[in-house]
Amino acid sequence: MEKQEHDIITRMNDKYMRMSKGHKAVAAYISDHYEQAVFMTAAKLGETVGVSESTVVRFASALGYEGYPDFQKSLEEWVQNKLNSVQKIGARYGKSSQAEVLHAVLNADIEKIKDTIVSLDAAAFEAAVDIILEAKTVYLVGVRSCEPLADFLHFYLNMIRGNIVLVKTTSVTEMFEQMIRIDNRDAIIGISFPRYSMRTLKAMEFANDRNAKVITITDSIHSPMNLYSACNLLARSDMVSIVDSLVAPLSVINALVVALCLKQPEEVKRNLEMLEDVWNNYQVYLNDEINFIDEEPMLNYPLVKKE
Repeated sequence: MEKQEHDIITRMNDKYMRMSKGHKAVAAYISDHYEQAVFMTAAKLGETVGVSESTVVRFASALGYEGYPDFQKSLEEWVQNKLNSVQKIGARYGKSSQAEVLHAVLNADIEKIKDTIVSLDAAAFEAAVDIILEAKTVYLVGVRSCEPLADFLHFYLNMIRGNIVLVKTTSVTEMFEQMIRIDNRDAIIGISFPRYSMRTLKAMEFANDRNAKVITITDSIHSPMNLYSACNLLARSDMVSIVDSLVAPLSVINALVVALCLKQPEEVKRNLEMLEDVWNNYQVYLNDEINFIDEEPMLNYPLVKKE
């Protein structure tokens, strides 16, 4: 098995910025569809991506493999290593009690937040706040396990300011369609942690080519997400088991939201008051919200109307 720093995904990420258009297309497909790509011949992979078989072979060689068979063997090993993650959990936590697992995971998350406090660049954080406030439109991109982070940030940015676009898609083509109007007056926030998303990286590349301001929320200075970003917010995120720990990134996003609110408190107050009026006038929450009156929970609306 190759060392982690030389695995196939790392090689693709390291060389991505210098790749040709065809090679970038191959890399993006493999990164997002490795379960299918591992079984494909060079001809089939080329046909699926829309490039020639020879382009796929040259792609393998450019990554340092002797040929496509050597490349495919490395991809098989990487996929197998991913599938063995469950076995690793058993080896690490198999004899632990549930309480010990809880204690270990929570303590690991605490350490990640502490490391993030030390490593996060305060100047980059302040720059990100200013960029978000000054941009005409802010685009948010986060896929796979990072999608909930993008959803969370989108929810609160919409309360703070208008013109927030959450790019939700399963293909690079659809992603570009949603970003077609991005320009130098706009900003994009790309959120990605290992295993890094080529879709997110290509969205950031596209935004950079359009001279938009690019902010990334990622895990380290070695992340490929930094290739097109002038403002890098680093938050530690390790895989505790098969689950990506996103506690520290979420804390950074919380800090962004709070800082943005403090920058323009009057506008935030107006937006929240307007939302409150809308909720009340149109009974948005109906039976879904609980108020606590006299220390007793009471529904805003009765579940069953009284005669």
